[in-house]
Amino acid sequence: MHRVLIVARMKPESAPDVADVFAESDRGELPHLIGVTGRSLFQFGELYMHLVESETPPGPQVARYTKHPEFQDISRKLRPYIEAYDPETWRVPKDAMANEFYRWEREGSTSISL
Repeated sequence: MHRVLIVARMKPESAPDVADVFAESDRGELPHLIGVTGRSLFQFGELYMHLVESETPPGPQVARYTKHPEFQDISRKLRPYIEAYDPETWRVPKDAMANEFYRWEREGSTSISL
């Protein structure tokens, strides 16, 4: 399994609206095209964290589908609620993806080298 954490800023009161946008999207074809097997959304004050779990590294697949109508629709619907963590450096979705630098998993579970 592969995971990526997307970090951005979110209007604190918008969590239910953001969840609705993804619930609608997750019923469509885009998660299947990207290979998403799980999604978790987290909020800490104005900090938005979006954990994506997938069959293959999701970064290249996300980049591949940024022009897809469903991706464009999600982006449009999230615009009132989510903004780049650092607007000065954000250019493409990859710019919002955190770098995993340590992971521990219990013995006997599948381990992935970083």
